[in-house]
Amino acid sequence: MSPTTPTEESIPLPSRTPSPFGGPDAGLKAISHYERRLPPWRLRLRQALIPIVRKETPYLARVQQACRSPLLDTYFALTANLGTHTFFMTALPICFWCGYPDMGMALVHMLAMGVYFSGFVKDMVCLPRPLSPPLQRITMSGSAALEYGFPSTHTTNAVSVALYCLDRLHNARDGYDALTYKLLCAGCLWYLFSISLGRMYCGMHGFFDVVFGAVLGAVIAWIRIIYGAPFDEWIITGDWTRTALAVCALAVAVRIHPEPADNCPCFDDSVAFVGVVMGSAIGIWQFAQVTPYRETALWELYTFTNNTLLKAVTRIVAGIVVIFLWRAIMKPASLRVLPPIFRFIDHYGLAIPRRYFLQSRDYHTVPPLRRDDNVIPPASDISAFMTNFRHTRKRTVSIGPQSEADAREYIANREQRRRDSREDQHQRNTLTPKTAAKSTGTALPSFAIEDLIDEHSATATTSRTGLTSLPPASPPHLGDSPPSRNPHQHSSTPYLHVEGQATADPNLLTPPASDAGASSSDSGREDEQREDREMFSQLEKPRIRYDVEVVTKLVVYAGIAWWAVVGNPLWFEKAGLV
Repeated sequence: MSPTTPTEESIPLPSRTPSPFGGPDAGLKAISHYERRLPPWRLRLRQALIPIVRKETPYLARVQQACRSPLLDTYFALTANLGTHTFFMTALPICFWCGYPDMGMALVHMLAMGVYFSGFVKDMVCLPRPLSPPLQRITMSGSAALEYGFPSTHTTNAVSVALYCLDRLHNARDGYDALTYKLLCAGCLWYLFSISLGRMYCGMHGFFDVVFGAVLGAVIAWIRIIYGAPFDEWIITGDWTRTALAVCALAVAVRIHPEPADNCPCFDDSVAFVGVVMGSAIGIWQFAQVTPYRETALWELYTFTNNTLLKAVTRIVAGIVVIFLWRAIMKPASLRVLPPIFRFIDHYGLAIPRRYFLQSRDYHTVPPLRRDDNVIPPASDISAFMTNFRHTRKRTVSIGPQSEADAREYIANREQRRRDSREDQHQRNTLTPKTAAKSTGTALPSFAIEDLIDEHSATATTSRTGLTSLPPASPPHLGDSPPSRNPHQHSSTPYLHVEGQATADPNLLTPPASDAGASSSDSGREDEQREDREMFSQLEKPRIRYDVEVVTKLVVYAGIAWWAVVGNPLWFEKAGLV
C-alpha cells in the first residue's frame, strides 16, 4: 500500500516552523519555556550556568563603553569574517589544489570538530548571548545573533587553527630565518587574539563563552596534532570498510546532536561540516586508489606545484566554478527527489522527526529557499555579500533582542530584577534605622549596579555608526516595557534596531512565562504581556526548515568535499594543470 500524498492545495504552509508542542501560547502558561523543552538534567545545567552570563554582562558593558571607537568597530567587524564558516570553506579546497593537502585535511577536521562540538554544547545548554542593552552588538553576520552564545565558535576555530599553525612552524623552524619565523608566529597570535577579543568587544560573547571556546579549540588542536596524521594514513591504506565505518560514525553524530529549546541554526552548520568530513574521507581514500603513486601520506599524493602562476590561478578559478555548479544542480534536485522518499519512510513509522523541522507529511513540495546556508552562500548572493562587505558601517551595530532566546533572556532578567528588588526592600524593612543607614553607604544590589552602569552608557548617533538616533541608553528598570521599534512609544530603553521586519501571526508567538509569581496589578501584567508580544513580533523570524534539508546538506557538502579532494584534482592532472 502506497502512502497517501496530500495535494499542495490541501496543505497550507505555515508562516514559520511550528512548535512541536500543541498550544501556541504555551510560553504564557505556568510552566516556563525551558522547563517544557529541556530534559531535567539539561535544565539544571542551564540554571547553574545562566547566572554567570548575567553577572558578567555589566562588566562587558563597561569594557565596551571604555574601548569603543569607529576604527575598532570596523576592525573587529571585519576581522570577525576571518573566523566564519564561509572564509574557511573558501580556503579549504585551495589547500588541496595548491599542494598543501595535509594542511587542508587538518583544517577540515579541526573546523568540523569546532563547529560540531561548539554547536553541540550551544544546543545542549541553550545559554543566551550577553544582554543587549546594555551591550551593543557589532556584527556583519545576520545569522550569528540567532544562535546561542555559549561557547564561542569563532574562538574555538581561531584557537585550534592558530595553535596548529604554531606547531607546524615550530617543527619547521629550521627552514625559516629568525625574522620570518618570528613574524609568522606573531601573525598566528594576532589572528588568535583579534578573533577572541573581538567577540567580546563586539558584544557577541562574554568572558565565559570565549574562555570555554578557547579551551575547546586547544583540545581540538591537540587531537589533530597527535592523531591527525595516523588517522589519515589509516583511511588511505585501508579498504572501503574503514571509510564506511567513518561515514557511519559521522551519521550517528548527526543523529545524537541535541535538540535546542529555541529555533537555533547551529544544527544546520554542524550538518554541513559533518558532510564535508564524509566527503573528504571518501575522497582521499578514492584518490589513493586511482592514482599510480600508491603513497601513504597526503603530501605525497597531491603533486601540484605553484611554479606557474597561471596554472595555479586556473586551478582555483575552475575548481570553484565546478563546486558552485555542483551545488546549483544537486541541491534543487535533492529537495525535489527526497520529499516522496521521506513520506514513504514516514508511512511505515521509520522517520526520525526533529524539532523545528517541518515534516514531509505536512508539505507537498519544498519552495525555493532563500538565505538557507550560512556556510557557502549561493552564487547569486555573492554580489550582495561583497556590497555589504564594502559598506560595513550601515549594518554593523544593533541594540535590543535579535532572537527569541534574546527576548526570553530580556524578560527573565526583568523578572530577576523584580525579585531582587522585593528581597532588597524586605531586607531594608527588617533592618533597624541605624543599621539601614549604614547599609545604604556600603553596596548596591546587583540590579542597581547594572542600572547605574547603563545610565551613563553612550548614546547612539548617526555620525559614526550609520544608525538612526536613539534615545539615551539605559537598561530596563523594574516594571519597564521591553525595547520597541516605535519611536512614538514612550520608553526609557533604546528601541530595537534589528534587521528583517516581518509580519507575524500573533497566535504563533510564544513569549516565555513569568516565573516571578503574581503581579501587584492584573492590568499591569496584561500590559506587560502585550508589550512582550509586540517585542516578539518585531524579531526576525527564523525561516521554515524542512526535514529533507538535513540529508540534502549532507549530500551537497559531501559532494563539495569530494570535488575538492578527488574530482577536481583528477581532471586537473588530465588537463595538464599540475
